[in-house]
Amino acid sequence: MVDKFCNSTFWNSSLLDRPDADLTLCFEQTVLVWIPLCFLWLLAPWQLLHGYRSRTKKSSITKFYLAKQVLVGFLLVMAAIELALAFTEDSGQATIPPVKYTNPILYLSSWLLVLLIQHSRQWCRNKNSWFLTIFWILSICCSTFQFQTLIRALIQDSSTNLAYSCLFFISYGFQILILILSAFSEKSDLSSNPLSTASFLSSITFSWYDSVVLKGYKQPLTHEDVWDIDEELKTKAVVSKFEVFMTSELQKAKRALQRQQQKSQKNSEAMPHGLNKNQSQSQDVLVLEEAKKKKKSRTAKHFPKSWLIKALFKTFYVVLLKSFIMKLVHDVSLFLNPQVLKWLIAFVSDKDSYVWTGYIYVILLFVTSLLQSLCLQSYFQMCFVLGMSVRTTIMASVYKKALTLSNANRKEYTIGETVNLMSVDAQKLMDVSSYIHLLWSSVLQIALSILFLWQELGPSVLAGVGVMVLLVPINGILVHKNRNIQFKTMKYKDKRLKLMNEILSGIKILKYFAWEPSFKDQINNFRKKELRNLLHFGQLQSVIMLFLQLAPILVSVTTFSVYVLVDSNNILDAEKAFTSITLFNILRFPLTMLPLVISVVVQASVSTERLEKYLGGDDMDTSAIRHVCNFDKAVQFSEASFTWDRDLEATIQDVNLDIMPGQLVAVVGNVGCGKSSLLSAMLGEMENVHGHITIKGTTAYVPQQSWIQNGTIKENILFGSEFNEKRYQQVLEACALLSDLEVLPGGDLAEIGEKGINLSGGQKQRISLARAAYQDLDIYVLDDPLSAVDAHVGKHIFNKVLGPNGLLNSKTRLLVTHSIHFLPQVDEIVVLKNGTILEKGSYSALLAKQGVFAKNLKTFTRHSDSEGEATVNDGDEEDDDSGLISSIEEFPEDAVSLSMKRENSLHRTMSRRSSSRHLKPLKNSFGTQNALKEEEESVKGQKLIKKEFMERGKVKIGNYMKYLQAMRWHSIAFIVFFYMMNSVAFIGSNLWLSAWTRDSNTFNSTNYPASQRDMRIGVYGSLGVAQAIFVVIASLLSVYSCNHASKTLHGQLLINILHAPMSFFDTTPTGRIVNRFSGDISTVDESLPQTLRSWLMCFLGIVSILVMICMATPVFAIIIIPLGIIYVSVQVFYVATSRQLRRLDSVSRSPIYSHFSETVTGLPVIRAFESQQRFLMCNERAIDTNQKCVFSWIISNRWLAIRLEFVGNLVVFCSSLLMVIYKSTLTGDTVGFVLSNALNITQTLNWLVRMTSETETNIVAVERINEYSNVKNEAPWISDKRPPADWPSKGEIHFSNYQVRYRDELDLVLKGITCDIGSTEKIGVVGRTGAGKSSLVSCLFRILESAGGQIIIDGVDIASIGLHDLRGKLTIIPQDPILFSGSLRMNLDPFNNYSDEEIWTVLELAHLKSFVSGLQLGLSHEVTEAGDNLSQGQKQLLCLGRALLRKSKILVLDEATAAVDLETDQLIQTTIRNEFSQSTVITIAHRLHTIMDSNKIMVLDNGIIVEYGSPEELLERSGPFYFMAKEAGIEKMNDTML
Repeated sequence: MVDKFCNSTFWNSSLLDRPDADLTLCFEQTVLVWIPLCFLWLLAPWQLLHGYRSRTKKSSITKFYLAKQVLVGFLLVMAAIELALAFTEDSGQATIPPVKYTNPILYLSSWLLVLLIQHSRQWCRNKNSWFLTIFWILSICCSTFQFQTLIRALIQDSSTNLAYSCLFFISYGFQILILILSAFSEKSDLSSNPLSTASFLSSITFSWYDSVVLKGYKQPLTHEDVWDIDEELKTKAVVSKFEVFMTSELQKAKRALQRQQQKSQKNSEAMPHGLNKNQSQSQDVLVLEEAKKKKKSRTAKHFPKSWLIKALFKTFYVVLLKSFIMKLVHDVSLFLNPQVLKWLIAFVSDKDSYVWTGYIYVILLFVTSLLQSLCLQSYFQMCFVLGMSVRTTIMASVYKKALTLSNANRKEYTIGETVNLMSVDAQKLMDVSSYIHLLWSSVLQIALSILFLWQELGPSVLAGVGVMVLLVPINGILVHKNRNIQFKTMKYKDKRLKLMNEILSGIKILKYFAWEPSFKDQINNFRKKELRNLLHFGQLQSVIMLFLQLAPILVSVTTFSVYVLVDSNNILDAEKAFTSITLFNILRFPLTMLPLVISVVVQASVSTERLEKYLGGDDMDTSAIRHVCNFDKAVQFSEASFTWDRDLEATIQDVNLDIMPGQLVAVVGNVGCGKSSLLSAMLGEMENVHGHITIKGTTAYVPQQSWIQNGTIKENILFGSEFNEKRYQQVLEACALLSDLEVLPGGDLAEIGEKGINLSGGQKQRISLARAAYQDLDIYVLDDPLSAVDAHVGKHIFNKVLGPNGLLNSKTRLLVTHSIHFLPQVDEIVVLKNGTILEKGSYSALLAKQGVFAKNLKTFTRHSDSEGEATVNDGDEEDDDSGLISSIEEFPEDAVSLSMKRENSLHRTMSRRSSSRHLKPLKNSFGTQNALKEEEESVKGQKLIKKEFMERGKVKIGNYMKYLQAMRWHSIAFIVFFYMMNSVAFIGSNLWLSAWTRDSNTFNSTNYPASQRDMRIGVYGSLGVAQAIFVVIASLLSVYSCNHASKTLHGQLLINILHAPMSFFDTTPTGRIVNRFSGDISTVDESLPQTLRSWLMCFLGIVSILVMICMATPVFAIIIIPLGIIYVSVQVFYVATSRQLRRLDSVSRSPIYSHFSETVTGLPVIRAFESQQRFLMCNERAIDTNQKCVFSWIISNRWLAIRLEFVGNLVVFCSSLLMVIYKSTLTGDTVGFVLSNALNITQTLNWLVRMTSETETNIVAVERINEYSNVKNEAPWISDKRPPADWPSKGEIHFSNYQVRYRDELDLVLKGITCDIGSTEKIGVVGRTGAGKSSLVSCLFRILESAGGQIIIDGVDIASIGLHDLRGKLTIIPQDPILFSGSLRMNLDPFNNYSDEEIWTVLELAHLKSFVSGLQLGLSHEVTEAGDNLSQGQKQLLCLGRALLRKSKILVLDEATAAVDLETDQLIQTTIRNEFSQSTVITIAHRLHTIMDSNKIMVLDNGIIVEYGSPEELLERSGPFYFMAKEAGIEKMNDTML
């Protein structure tokens, strides 16, 4: 029938049976024309529909578009001419074949369709259609056959159908031109990211990425050079999609959990219960056991399981499906290689075969290899991008959850652990998403390999399969063991990082108390356990490696042996042996990967569980906090009882309280009575027991411990609100910040360090207050904001902000305070005790009532007879109006601004920690531009936190040397030797197999000697076993060496960080240091050793393969040279870019974690201000910045792989081409030998470059650890000159012209202090904020080193002895009470130097005995992170306990009583007076009355001593101290009872 259609023969097989084979013209004009056109018409409707759906606005017409349309137009004209020709011929002759009409008509309609598709793409972001590109390739390939047939026909007879041939040639040329045009990408106005506009060919070869690689090669890349990712990959898009599925899956999981619990409840009710306890157990042990059980039961709490993976699957199933198809195509085409190899061996062995068949095999081999490469790279790209999206989803979800997690759940996680969920666990899920397809793909490849091997070797293959099956359970057991080890390692890592986080937060205390060695030992203990586990892990990995190496060898040895032994007719020939070897090589990959993937899946399952527990945790239940619009009260507590922990009794009990709009309510009470808890309950931070709180309006919150973000002062105050110049200035003035800003480098654009590290306590508190005041909300919740500021500043703030005439006078204010003298001005006072309200009412009402409040007040008033005078200077409304104390005529300018100016000798304190010297143009925050020029020079310290240092360019060889040195050189020599022996054995076994297959030419099945056969099997087997043994020895050696290296590097880093001076911690965010201890150490522990091992094995593997190919065909050596050059150049281009991208990734990851820990610390503030949304967006931005680096890095890997694989494919192509060309001189076994190895080289070469780059990437971790291992240290802890054992015996301190500055380029902070402090003298140090009081303390402890002069204690110059000898003999009670998680005992005595009796005695003296003995565990009571489960006052008393334990001759109190109530203050003062009567005591005070009983008072101002003498003397002169005292209401020595 088709013959009639063409008027000629459709198929003629004789045409193929000759040296110049050809196809019939009829076949070429029908089948080969219809194939591409069918493809076009079948897929066109779908393509048009897709284009219609994804359309955006129409783009402008480009030259590209016009050129393509014109060329297709020409094709249309050609088809029309051809049709016209057919008609003209028709009129002349009778029989024109139908094909002459149908083809032009088909082409006409097809070209019209192509025009339509190309036009429709104008509305899409990507103008190029992948579908059309494939159509053009198909069309050109099919036309090529007709092209050569027509040329042959013309050569034979030039007159045949010349017109038709010319039309065909022109059309053919146009099609090639269109294909070339479609290879180029068209830019789009809609997207700056070239990926979205890349043409099909550009995207499958990743050529659109060339420009980045080129740029990265010329100069190190920066964040700006990296393109943004597509909208659909951005955090917001991915997370919103995920949340839909997460919500529904979580609901299902929760329901399932409820059903399960009900079931288990029924079961447990049915079981008899009763426990027989050993009666003789001591009560203490029982209590301990009970508490442990309680803790265990809480951690083992049930949570909804197995919902996370389902939700992730539903979110990303499209990508999974696409990558599944790609992987399937790749896997199937992989098995074409051994078949083609088999045909090539047969072709060379058969001397009569036609050469053209050889060439077809070569092309076929090249095309299948190319197809595999393209599919594999697309698959990898999809999978890695999927992994990245999964990581993004997890990170963003963990962050979002942290904002809403309930308190009970939050207690189970420290900041370190939560950051771990975000970094480590998210990374584990990223890894598993990237490799998930290998689970089914490995099984498919194993099955196909066995199927094809069966065809080659028959049932003998079952022997090999049997060996494999035996190895699977062994591997399974080992993998399971490894999982348990991994689990333990994670636990120790968590503990180590948690402790490290705390050490960095409390580093100042460690330095003051010389506690570094104790904490170093604690860290080292965790590290030891972690390393021990890592060693076990490595040993097991080596055993797994042994089995992996043995598997393919054992399989091939047993299979070949059984094959030749089973039947004497079976002789191993080249075709069978090398096809089988190629199949075994394919088999090696899934066999290696399957266990690895399973272990990745197992690790991820641990992480999934941790994440499910966290993300499935209960949210804060704020149902008891009712927000209403129409209500006559601002806040109402109704029978409200709240607790911090469900297992403990309520902290706030049955509170009934009404607060009217606009009222100022003060909450007073002693330490630990629940004042802060009352506020927390109102903010919804506590768990409701019963009752509720009704709130009308929005709330602002000022916490007791001010929470400051790492950013500028202006950003901290605005806190995301619109900038309003007038309001801003009002707030700055009211919060007494203007004069601070004048001297701060950079004004309000001065950057504040993490946790406000470079501000004084008072400044932090004032900024915290300014933030609240600026927001203009309805209800202000103020938790003791006046505790950290001097009395005069406190007064200014009360009058200007909080009081009846302050900025917030129209707002409702709830103020916790210990400052009694403000109480007469408040509307209502609430007195708390043990979480209940004892009294409430106005000041006068409570005094008249003669209740608890009146009694307490009496104790602290100046004269017991006149309660009214208990307040200082606050009856005068007129004074308050001006906000200044006008009665002090002598002061040249108003008192507050004078004091503020003094405070601002803080000037230098600020810039001390500024870390970048480069100037930043100052936007003058006060609007006056003319100040700009003068100020620009002084802005040294505006930028506080250095941008994280990032190495550029090539990784220095020194980093490799450092790591190898840590591994020890002799170990390295042995490792390399054993790996080389493995390669020698590998070459030997290949050559032996080649010789074995040659036997089939010499002997036939009847005369093959058994001895020869047995020798062949024996030697082949033993060479295989030798390979495995060498690898396992080398592997074990490397595990031990790398473990040693990890230990060394971590040890150096830890010691150096603990030896770093305080200034280092002030300018380096904690997150950055923690990153070194978590991410970088983790890389050195786990990734780097594996990468180095793989690199060495790949390198030696490649060398041995090239040696073998050249042994067989020396000509190949010539081809190696150009291919080698291409390889190296591609690698050089790539490595430069990849390395920098990895660095960008690391650097852009730190801010995510820093921002996260900052958020977790400031949660109550963020929630009170309802700023969650803004913080979420900020987190999304940080993640997106990191994502674009990761995405770029993924693409750079694919860019490299596709090019390397192409070169590898050329190796295969060239070697197979040589085989065909030199056919006459070669034998079958040589062909098999060369090609089976050449096919293997692509993967190995690719892997080598990957490993080179991985090694470079991972060595960056060593570089970063190295950077912090070389931080400049403070003076040695213990020097050669040691003071006497009983030093200081007297406690005499002599300052001689002592000067100090924070950094070399800054001014002096103390400008020549000279004074003598006698033995057992009590010295009070006063001065405005920033006068140098704290600097004085820092100098005594040598936190700051002298810039001139000296301090001599009991005849010893403190600069001449070791820091620990000095700090261990002095004691300080610091301003911020810092505690560490661990037992109470550990917090008091980390070195275990004292007995329990001594500690109990100390607790009694510190007034904590009743509290501690009331705790279930007593001294073993666990303090949570940063001591969050104790009140501020209790923490301060614990710090007093520390000092009492030391009982040293010199005690320093640094504003220690600023955060406690007056009662506790009295207790502390009395204890110190009694217990330290024989010590020299230096007190830095805010409250003057605390130092009025000192022997001498030192008044500091601007770094110099302005007055020094006894309080009596100073009060008689009218100097600075006299005015301070007068301001505080102290005029005579007996006034000090305030």
